[in-house]
Amino acid sequence: MEPADQSEQHLPAPPGRRLDGRRDGWIDLGLSAGLAVEAAAEGVEGTADAPPEVALRSLDTLWFQVGGTLCNLACTHCFISCSPTNHTPEMMRLEQVRRYLREAVELGVKEFYFTGGEPFLNPEMEAILAATLAVGPASVLTNGLLLDAARCARLAALAAASPYSLDLRVSLDGYDAASNDAVRGAGTFERVLAGLRNLAAAGLNPVVTVTEVCAEAAVDSGKQRFFALLDGLGLARPRLKVLPVFKIGAEAKRAGGYESWQRLRDGELPLGAPEAIGVPAPPDAPASPDAPPAITAPGVTLASAAPPMSAAPAAETPRWDHLQCSSCRMVTDQGVWVCPILVNEPAARMGETLADALGPYPLRHAACWTCHVHGVSCRT
Repeated sequence: MEPADQSEQHLPAPPGRRLDGRRDGWIDLGLSAGLAVEAAAEGVEGTADAPPEVALRSLDTLWFQVGGTLCNLACTHCFISCSPTNHTPEMMRLEQVRRYLREAVELGVKEFYFTGGEPFLNPEMEAILAATLAVGPASVLTNGLLLDAARCARLAALAAASPYSLDLRVSLDGYDAASNDAVRGAGTFERVLAGLRNLAAAGLNPVVTVTEVCAEAAVDSGKQRFFALLDGLGLARPRLKVLPVFKIGAEAKRAGGYESWQRLRDGELPLGAPEAIGVPAPPDAPASPDAPPAITAPGVTLASAAPPMSAAPAAETPRWDHLQCSSCRMVTDQGVWVCPILVNEPAARMGETLADALGPYPLRHAACWTCHVHGVSCRT
């Protein structure tokens, strides 16, 4: 689910809750020092403060940290602190990517995303895209600085030769050099615009991604300013994606980290979940005909997240499948992580193979709170 474009509207506060004034969602009035202890421990499983778990209901999207954390920029809001000197993790090799592509095809993955660091610093990036476009659609998240005319022509040729789509996502954080370069570095604004022009000239229509570091991007008037900028670059059908910031990595140093209460706790209803919680059926009850099929891999079975429900209550068990970790995983050169946000968190590593990572995951990290409250999806 994409971040909402319209002005926020809020329902009346439930009993014992209030709406935080910074768009931060409902919080308990009674939380105090005890929540700070919980935040420090990030939830203790098996206790009242344990974080909720999200099940992988279907593995639709596979991310590759193909550029590692090596980048030709050091953006002040980067949630994984990429830079020209950061090598944790390293770039992925073509053969590593091929291995995960083979496993992904067996598991029915529908789309592939590539990020970094800067993916086009990887000397095998175009060969990686060619291998990927043979089996499914691919999207590349890039800062745009390496999109010269020759590379854009080669990317257009790759797209034309594939039955699947190739999408480029280019990052920009302001309408002009003054606003963008304060975040991304001196001279980057004009270089990004040059890359966007090259994509347009090659017949490619990129998505421009803006974070809410540019505060105006969150409102309609600000979006229109970006659309006008992109239209002037020759992009006949400009596309814009606005994302909130994650208060980890470099962003935590720039603007401060998460508050102690900004954690998900077991027992809270997911956004949009029914007020009433259904009663699990007896073990021999038949599964609901609407339940999604299980995902299987050699030696592994992934069942649906919710248990079968008895016929008595009309409501169903609240689920967390509005979160992207219910349908994606992230691959790095060091194994498989739960999502593209948490690659710097050792506890978010789920195993070496995709089959290792088909189980549920506890939403114990502060960044999970941002995904929940803002309805974030890193997908286009």
